[in-house]
Amino acid sequence: MSKRKAKAITGETASKSRRVTAVDNTPHDRTRHQGPSHSSFPRAATGDIGLIESIALKNFMCHHSLGPCEFGPNVNFIVGNNGSGKSAILTALIVGLGGKATVTNRGVSLRDFVKTGESTADITIKLRNRGPDAYKKDLYGDCISVEHRITGDGSRTCRLKSKSGHLVSNKKEELTAILDHFNIQLENPVSILSQEMSKQFLHSKSESDKYKFFMKATLLDQMKRDYIHIKQTKTITRQQVERQEECLKDLKQDFLQKKERYENLTSFRDLKKVLENLKKAMAWCLVSEKEQLVQQLQEEIEKEDSNYKHQDNLQLLQTKIVQVEKKLQLIKNKSDGLREEQESLSEDNLKMKEQVKICSKAHKEQEVVYFRALNKLKQTEQEQDILKEKINKAKTSKNLSSEGETEHMKRQKTLCDLNKKLAQLQSTCTQLNQEIKNKHQALFRGREERDKLRLEEKSVQASYESKLKRKNQLLSSRSNKLKRFGDHMPDLLGSIAEAHAKGRFVKKPMGPIGTPRGACITLKDPSLAMAVESCLRSFMKAFCCDNYKDEAVLQQLMRHHYPQGNRPQIIVSSFSNKIYNTHGRKAFHPEFPSMVDMITATSPVIINCLIDMRGIESVLIIKEKDKARKVMQRGRPPKYCREAFTAEGDQVYPNRYYTSDFSMATYLGGDLETEISMLESELENHQAQLSRFQLQVNSVTEDIVSMEGSLNSTIMTLKKTLASVNQTKATITELETAGEEQIDDISSLEEVAQENQQKIEAEKQTVQEAKTELDKHRTKAEDADSKHASVRERIDQLSEEIESLKDEQMKLEAQTTKFERSLKVFENKLKAHEDNIQAMKSDLTLREEELEEYVAKATQISPERQQVNRSPKSIDTEITRLQTKIKVHESNHGEREQVVREYAEALALYRGKTNQVRDLRKFIDRLDAIMSDRQNRYKTMRPSLSDVSYTSITS
Repeated sequence: MSKRKAKAITGETASKSRRVTAVDNTPHDRTRHQGPSHSSFPRAATGDIGLIESIALKNFMCHHSLGPCEFGPNVNFIVGNNGSGKSAILTALIVGLGGKATVTNRGVSLRDFVKTGESTADITIKLRNRGPDAYKKDLYGDCISVEHRITGDGSRTCRLKSKSGHLVSNKKEELTAILDHFNIQLENPVSILSQEMSKQFLHSKSESDKYKFFMKATLLDQMKRDYIHIKQTKTITRQQVERQEECLKDLKQDFLQKKERYENLTSFRDLKKVLENLKKAMAWCLVSEKEQLVQQLQEEIEKEDSNYKHQDNLQLLQTKIVQVEKKLQLIKNKSDGLREEQESLSEDNLKMKEQVKICSKAHKEQEVVYFRALNKLKQTEQEQDILKEKINKAKTSKNLSSEGETEHMKRQKTLCDLNKKLAQLQSTCTQLNQEIKNKHQALFRGREERDKLRLEEKSVQASYESKLKRKNQLLSSRSNKLKRFGDHMPDLLGSIAEAHAKGRFVKKPMGPIGTPRGACITLKDPSLAMAVESCLRSFMKAFCCDNYKDEAVLQQLMRHHYPQGNRPQIIVSSFSNKIYNTHGRKAFHPEFPSMVDMITATSPVIINCLIDMRGIESVLIIKEKDKARKVMQRGRPPKYCREAFTAEGDQVYPNRYYTSDFSMATYLGGDLETEISMLESELENHQAQLSRFQLQVNSVTEDIVSMEGSLNSTIMTLKKTLASVNQTKATITELETAGEEQIDDISSLEEVAQENQQKIEAEKQTVQEAKTELDKHRTKAEDADSKHASVRERIDQLSEEIESLKDEQMKLEAQTTKFERSLKVFENKLKAHEDNIQAMKSDLTLREEELEEYVAKATQISPERQQVNRSPKSIDTEITRLQTKIKVHESNHGEREQVVREYAEALALYRGKTNQVRDLRKFIDRLDAIMSDRQNRYKTMRPSLSDVSYTSITS
């Protein structure tokens, strides 16, 4: 690596050879064979420049801190275990001196050398810079410190410091100059031989490869290329000399012409005297013309000062604006009063609504009380009727006491039979209840299945209608491609063009954005239509407007064509003729393009809107799914990349993945017939699915009807059975109480009947009171409901009045805006009028000053004022004619001084060029002799060197 000058065999320059000889002849050189001590060697013998004194590493490769490693002036050996840093020092030496990462065979990029977990790596190398061949000794001193810093993104910075630590330069060219001066060759395997290069050299069996390696290492190959370059340069130089010889002929001809003009020089004083008189007349003629202009400008200023039209228009418009503002203020005050009343009524409305709920609840509760008392009265009356029957039976059974015992036995037997019958009926009821429960569950499952089928049928029906609508749009778009964006889109664009022709737009809106084939956007790769459309899904039908006034006009046109449903989106952004500069925030990947790179538009406005609203500069397009997952999710995503899309429209984020819901591009699709055929196939599938769903729904409905019939039949049977049970229970109760009735005393029954009669009277009174209270609550509820309805009606009325006032307010505000714009126009006109007067006055001042200057100049040219009847143009024409005549005369003969000067210059130039060409000819001939001699020596030396290298390598 170091430059050993004492070992030099052939001197590169005469000065260096003399310095080496002088060092070798010093007295200290005799001590070189006395011992191995480093101090016994002279400084020049051990090298004064280019030696590596030390190297220090920080966060380089796998080492947190390594060094500084001090090196001696002669041979150095670095030993250590694996991983101790031997290769790191060699790699850092190459990288620290400006070498590429690939030269080290240790990494592909510089960021591979930064230690894991760290952001930067530092390399410090100190080079010896002593002796007479030192590099810029006054700046660097005895040592040059090369400091390299590598960042995590692969960039690096170099700082070159002096021995004292002062920063001298941070340019790569300075480091290259230092390496050239020290003859440090980073890519020469003789200077630096890496492990991979040594393996390649030792394992190579080709003699030609070894010979090439030898030629490269000894710089013979470089010398050969230099000779070839010198020969080519010499040939070019010879050609240029030949061209210069051709130019010499032209120079000689020019020299002879100027010599002839010099010999034929004559005078032309009369023409100049006439020209001088014409210039005097021209000066005073221009003064007269300027005086006329000043007088005309004064008259125009007086005329403009007497014009008050703009002030009158401005005052009239200001009066109108004040009147409109007063009306607008009155409407606003009235509107505010109505809003306050509406807010007050809204609070009353809420209170009345709560009151209506309370009254309705009280009415319902009182209604329950009334019907409960009424039912109790009916029950008491039924009990009274039963008591009366008992009394009648008791009176009748008094006469039948002899038959009482026989009748009692019959009742007991009947009771036993009825109890058995009752047990059977109750068992039947239990079975019927279980059967009804099972049938209810089956019916619920059937209805649930039917609802599920109907829901699926509805979903398929909606998809069928959507695809049918899409098919009709595509069929229509055969003749008009704009119908892909909806049936109303061609009419809307026609209305926009018509409105623009009438001047309703400041700038014509652009859109829809997704219109293909040159209308708005075009894809550089049609196969990426699905990816682009998935990215711009909500913006494909959008329009771009320059300002909010154009947006309002476009909204009005859209309301006419889209009275219902979703309207196209409108993006408001000032139109620009230049695409945004996204260099500092654009996603970049060496293999995959960004969305903004794959879209071209007829206007930069479209691209700028998509950058603002969708951020397409930070979206990548990666066709394959696996590569998209690998780039976005299995490592760090590319810088400034937010998301990516695949060719199938899948959306990929660093932490999630969304599959596209669509199989084909809707707006950017290229093959219309293929899409129509696919839609027809899908429609046929949907029709088949709908038919299948219809059959299944009909079958399930029939099963449900059958189950409902069976369930109703079972319920009717249960009702009949329950009626029989109740009848049997009543008969049993009647028979059980029949025996007791005979024992009951008639008088006691009559007393009970009398008490029941009193109870009935009391309950009738309670029912009457409950009914009276129910009527009160009903009346109260009706009143509250009536008040609530009136308040609600008043609120609706206020809303209508507020809306009408709002419309009138908007009209007045529009009128005010119009007046303000007109006021601004009139103010601008008045200001322009005043500015015009001021400008005219300033112009008058300038013209007066200019007139004075013209008078002063004319006085200098001709002290006495001349009366000129000719126009400036005719005088100027005469002057031009004379000047042309003089110029022709001068061009033929020239002025004396100029002709003499040109003749002397042509003579000197001709002699100088002749001498220069002659010298170049001599130099080229001498260079030919030198190059031929060096080429012959090189041819003689190369075979001997080849034999020596072959013997060395094979041995």
